Amino acid sequence: MTAVQTTISPVDERVYVERPYATAADIERTLAHAVKAQRAWKTTPIAGRVRIANAFCAAFEKRRDAIAEEITWQMGRPLAAAPGEVRGTLERARHMAAIAEESLADLDAGPKAGFRRFVRREPLGVVLTIAAWNYPYLIAVNSVVPAILAGNAVILKHSAQTPLCAERFAECFEEAGLPQGVYQYLHMTHIDTERVIGDPRTAFVAFTGSVAGGHSVQHAAADRFVATGLELGGNDPAYVRADAHFSHAVENLVDGAFFNSGQSCCGIGRIYVDEKIYERFVAEFVKLTNAYKLGNPTDQSVNLGPLVRTRAADEVRRTIDAAVKGGARALIDAGRFAASRSGTPYLAPQVLVDVRQEMPVMQEETFGPLVSILKVRGDEEAIACMNDSRYGLTASVWTSDTQAALAIGERIETGTWFMNRCDYLDPALSWVGVKDSGRGCTLSQVGFEHLTRPKSFHLRTAVTP
Repeated sequence: MTAVQTTISPVDERVYVERPYATAADIERTLAHAVKAQRAWKTTPIAGRVRIANAFCAAFEKRRDAIAEEITWQMGRPLAAAPGEVRGTLERARHMAAIAEESLADLDAGPKAGFRRFVRREPLGVVLTIAAWNYPYLIAVNSVVPAILAGNAVILKHSAQTPLCAERFAECFEEAGLPQGVYQYLHMTHIDTERVIGDPRTAFVAFTGSVAGGHSVQHAAADRFVATGLELGGNDPAYVRADAHFSHAVENLVDGAFFNSGQSCCGIGRIYVDEKIYERFVAEFVKLTNAYKLGNPTDQSVNLGPLVRTRAADEVRRTIDAAVKGGARALIDAGRFAASRSGTPYLAPQVLVDVRQEMPVMQEETFGPLVSILKVRGDEEAIACMNDSRYGLTASVWTSDTQAALAIGERIETGTWFMNRCDYLDPALSWVGVKDSGRGCTLSQVGFEHLTRPKSFHLRTAVTP
């Protein structure tokens, strides 16, 4: 009997989706089909690939309401917020399509008498994308659409929590007219996924997930010269200077900490506030946090849904308890949130103060609706604290001084540096982590470089007899 992958909805903890795992024969057929399809697809002019990518976007947009509802049931994001993922997915796909022809054009090496010289960006072959559940379409689109635009074939292995996303992509690509085999998906076990990573037909692996998951991908790829792109964990910091636009900073940092129930790799986990405005900032932050409505995410009035599963919520509860036992103070009364109950994935947001930089809650990724706020004396202390982390995905400063923001940003060890915003991805900019937040790059013109290899053409056009 074929083993079955089961998706438990965090909304009501009932089975929402069941899918059979791919068999060895399924995996073999998929890889063979991808290799064959890619050989033909790479000869398609870039303009033709762009047309299909735009048609994919049109098909995706037609399904926006159903896709948004499925996101809610699969991973628990409030239905009122789920359409934002559809819009973001389209923004990223359309941007990459818009810049593809210029970004993938040949690089002319310049004039040289008797020669023609250029560098061509060749597709890698078969790209394996392993996508996470927390932003299921936004994560997948970062590599899937650019890889196809670059002339690769793609096999998507999506999280067991969000398998319908892989299937929706397939529907949209089929409607767009993408040749069969250029995009495929597999519902696979971890062991089978590792085998596909190790298969010589896999030319690139794009993985989004935990640091431990990233190490597993590296281990599976260790015996091959295959490139990997890894977007891993984060515990992203924010620094609120005394000259910040106060209300703007509070409102956006509350959202940055608790959107998606804090289940964001670039969500705000720790906030450093100048001592001159610290007490006022904390008071306003708590006030806005208490205004959240936690509950069933299919209710349009709810803006804080459950965590992805009870086990994840329990882990955040343990983190809070450990921090409080270590001297931190929890400022939010969970009793204000009637839906927050132990033994369920529904968890009240929490704000911790009196934390110390060396505490685990300040050093490790929590991945839940929890944020810690620490008072600092100024820029130097804030910079030291922000960099005191094994993660480096994003960081932000909240100030009215652009020059100060630039000067501080040059010293911060992250892939993205924000001023007066956070928890956002601009497809025109490269998305990249440093330290244990990963390596490689998606999106922007630079993102295409990781999905292609340079091939130099050195042609002598004038030959003397």
